[in-house]
Amino acid sequence: MKTLANIFLGLLIIKAVVSAPPTDSVNYDTAAYEVDLLYNLYDYDENTNIDQGEIEIGTVLPVVNRPILSPEPVQEEIEEEEESTPKLIDGSSPQGPLSPGVPEASGGVSTCILCGCIRTTVYCDDHNLDAVPPLPKDTTHVYLRFNRISKINKNDFSYLSKLQKIDLTSNIISDIDEDAFRSLSQLDELILLDNNIRQLPELPHSVSFLDVSKNRLGRKGIKQEAFKDLNDLRLLYLNNNNLDHIPIPLPDSLQALHLQDNNIQEMHEDTFCNMKDFTYARRSLEDIRLDGNPINLSKTPQAFMCLPRIPVGRLV
Repeated sequence: MKTLANIFLGLLIIKAVVSAPPTDSVNYDTAAYEVDLLYNLYDYDENTNIDQGEIEIGTVLPVVNRPILSPEPVQEEIEEEEESTPKLIDGSSPQGPLSPGVPEASGGVSTCILCGCIRTTVYCDDHNLDAVPPLPKDTTHVYLRFNRISKINKNDFSYLSKLQKIDLTSNIISDIDEDAFRSLSQLDELILLDNNIRQLPELPHSVSFLDVSKNRLGRKGIKQEAFKDLNDLRLLYLNNNNLDHIPIPLPDSLQALHLQDNNIQEMHEDTFCNMKDFTYARRSLEDIRLDGNPINLSKTPQAFMCLPRIPVGRLV
């Protein structure tokens, strides 16, 4: 009897457990939960009637990140800006026409924008230029290497009174006006390396470094006494020009003379020294290159007596 009572009691307990409500965990939609929290931050009217058919769910960008669209400028405003654009290469606004001899930048665009300027130095290397561009009036150094410039006109540099260095390496220059450099009283370095120059123009007396290597000067490309009055000339590079003679007289200031790989066949005894004055000594000229020429230096030994060093070249 007792056993039956226990069985009956156990059945009651099992029935009670089965009939109890489920205790499974509820999965919340985190996205919907965050939206509900966001709406709870603001006051709203619970009694407002909303047409459920007009509700559109989407993602709205923050207002801060939305681009502000400005209306297109009126044509009159654009014309005013173009009229106010400065035309001079140095950035100034001209009040009248440019002075004679001073070129105007093409389209009003500054050379310093097309190329690059650091203080008074202009860098226009490798820009496929076919002519010297307009330069700021205070330019002291200009680099125009690796372009396609074919001619140097007399007004290309004449208005640059402060110019100290011109580097035109590796262009295709074949013609230079006689007055292209004459007025540049402060020009110190002139580099015309690797071009097609056939005639050397007149040079200002201020030049101390001249490089005309790898050109086509030939027999008549250098005028007589072209370097005589260049009393500040220290370095003169004329190699690879098909020269058949040494351009004399040379100033006493000269320290290096490069004439290698030309067609020089002979040299006179008074090329460097003074045969009338055996006490004369050219102490500065320590670097003479004559290698690569069909000349035998041993045939004129007295031509080197006034020099501190024997030239480099064939001695046999």
